[in-house]
Amino acid sequence: MVLKTISVAAAGSVMLAAVSQAFAGGKPVECYEQYRTAPVYDTVYENVQVNPASQYVETTPAIYGTRKRAVLMQPEQISYQIVPAVVQTRYRTVKVADGGYSWEWRWINGRKVLCKIKRKARYEQVAETVVVQPEYQRRVVIPAVYDYEVEQVIIQPEQRRVVDVPPTYRTVARQVVVSEGETGWRRVKIRRHCG
Repeated sequence: MVLKTISVAAAGSVMLAAVSQAFAGGKPVECYEQYRTAPVYDTVYENVQVNPASQYVETTPAIYGTRKRAVLMQPEQISYQIVPAVVQTRYRTVKVADGGYSWEWRWINGRKVLCKIKRKARYEQVAETVVVQPEYQRRVVIPAVYDYEVEQVIIQPEQRRVVDVPPTYRTVARQVVVSEGETGWRRVKIRRHCG
């Protein structure tokens, strides 16, 4: 850059000398004009972060259900009952009187006579009560009484998890200077003025 400045300064002094000679009535031998090149730009694409990385908590609510639960209303009870005896009436034949002989008066053909009578043995049916099954004590179980109530239960508890959100980017175009351009002197030829 320093070298370029020196060359530009030298060229400028040469030009001043030439101009001063031309005005002095001399013929120009070489002519120069100042030039400037335009700056050169280029488009550069780069990713720019729009949103940084973040986190949030995602909550899944608990799931509830119902279930039946047995509730004891009255416990089991035990008692005892007397079962009476079972009896039957049975009949049997019993000899009431033996057979044999007896004497008795009878009237036969208008005559009163004493007769010896032969008698048969006499039987009768006698009823008697027979115990078929004696009295006994029986154990009686009264089962417990239950009722059911519906209660709410948790099937799945509430769940939480941390969700990572990645950063988001956007492509942005911007112009950058590739060359700033330059300023200098270049030799020109002007007919009948500069050779």
